[in-house]
Amino acid sequence: MDGTETMMHTELHAAMLEAVNQEMRLVLSSAGLDPYDGLEELLADHLGWSNDGQPLSQGKRIRPLMVLLTTAACGTDWRWALPAAASVELLHNFSLIHDDIQDQSALRRGRETLWSKVGTALAINAGDAMFNLAFIALTRLSETVPSEITLDAIRILQRACIRLTGGQHLDIAYERADSLPLASYWPMIEGKTAALLAASAQLGALVGGAGPEQQQAYYQFGFNLGLAFQVWDDCLGIWGDPAVTGKSAASDLLTGKKTLPVLHGLERGGPFAQRWKGGPISEADVEEVAALLAAEGSREYSEQEAHRLTRIALESLDQANPKGEAGERLRALSLSLLDRTH
Repeated sequence: MDGTETMMHTELHAAMLEAVNQEMRLVLSSAGLDPYDGLEELLADHLGWSNDGQPLSQGKRIRPLMVLLTTAACGTDWRWALPAAASVELLHNFSLIHDDIQDQSALRRGRETLWSKVGTALAINAGDAMFNLAFIALTRLSETVPSEITLDAIRILQRACIRLTGGQHLDIAYERADSLPLASYWPMIEGKTAALLAASAQLGALVGGAGPEQQQAYYQFGFNLGLAFQVWDDCLGIWGDPAVTGKSAASDLLTGKKTLPVLHGLERGGPFAQRWKGGPISEADVEEVAALLAAEGSREYSEQEAHRLTRIALESLDQANPKGEAGERLRALSLSLLDRTH
């Protein structure tokens, strides 16, 4: 890719992100939150609009980009899909607000999490508001596409919501389990992470006018990319640099998260498994325990799984036959997820 092509891709990326932000701001400003002093400010702060200078404060916006790039790759103006893009990002942020509470996470994107700033009760309420704003955003699709497509989009996102909360249920329930088979990991992340990325790709294809087979190919692309994304995130959650990721690399081990590296290490039954079963891991133990886990081959295994799932995702993308610059960007976005350090 030469310099001109890189600039074109950067400009498209920036234009889409700015348009998504504008769409979300429009949804918040028109939702009638004015009488509820402070609520809109809490939501805006969580979305990274507080101008605190943190480069990661708004997140990577992967899901709305997936919607818009998929629509464009189908040969349709990506702006038609902006309500759907805003919707999936608002829904994602609803899940983050509640996830941070459930995990008692103090940091996200290098900033204090909402519950740690304002307390659990207000943060839960803000997350509930964000959930409903996501569907208010989605109904705005009726301004750009036929009403039957809007209804189909609502159904797609509702199904994704059920899978999302189901995956989170397993994630929380697994923390109390002494041991789990490695196979139990996959239904958890299929719901927790893959479902919304799959829905994002399918929504983009739906708005883009794709037929059922092409929609399914895009769905499988997003689904397998979501699996790869979560596996890689599990690796960063143990061996990532907190200065880069914006959150502690100790948190997954401290909270007993049954991530893929952990389940792989437990299944090996070696020194890591013995230490894990010996009692809670303290801050002082994290570095040693992470080293034990790496020595079991669990880091290498997990990274290989992330690469394998990305290859499967790209095969589905090829089947979807994306067009033009947006199609190139979808492939580049997929590959960049395995190059990320945050």
